[in-house]
Amino acid sequence: MGLHSTLIVHSARIASMYAQRLLAGIEPSTFARTPVVGGTLVQTNHPAWVFGHLATYPAKIGAMVGIASPALAAPAEFEERFKDGTQSLDDPAGTIYPAMDVVTKAFFSTHDALLDALGGIDDALLLVETTEEKYRQRFPHVGSRLIFMCNNHVMMHLGQVSAWRRCMGLPPA
Repeated sequence: MGLHSTLIVHSARIASMYAQRLLAGIEPSTFARTPVVGGTLVQTNHPAWVFGHLATYPAKIGAMVGIASPALAAPAEFEERFKDGTQSLDDPAGTIYPAMDVVTKAFFSTHDALLDALGGIDDALLLVETTEEKYRQRFPHVGSRLIFMCNNHVMMHLGQVSAWRRCMGLPPA
């Protein structure tokens, strides 16, 4: 394992631990609910959408560095429901999103598999130029894109769950 990939994996594991803490006290019946505060619907991403969305990325991140494994893939139906650009919909009947245990299991299993695999990459791979034109300006090297996807992207969405928790009257994680 290279030094730099070790640092990326270490930081990403901290994000996974934070994700675990954020789930404390969330009931399955509220996991896919949009909060109402003071009679007003608060348009924030709920945990079902956040964890499902994040579960779709390990396979994409693995592909960036040449890692392909079924363990990185979320259930097939997740891509359409949770892909970038989809909305976090209020699901009072529990019919739009998969159950909390299904979503969280997909998140943790795909992320753990990704982090285990990333630990074995050569640091030289991190300095390879990003091949996809649409990402190259923002992420000139594979490493910058990898850091963003494994850490910044995850923590950005986990922050949404933190805000959702407060709207739902839950204590901070």
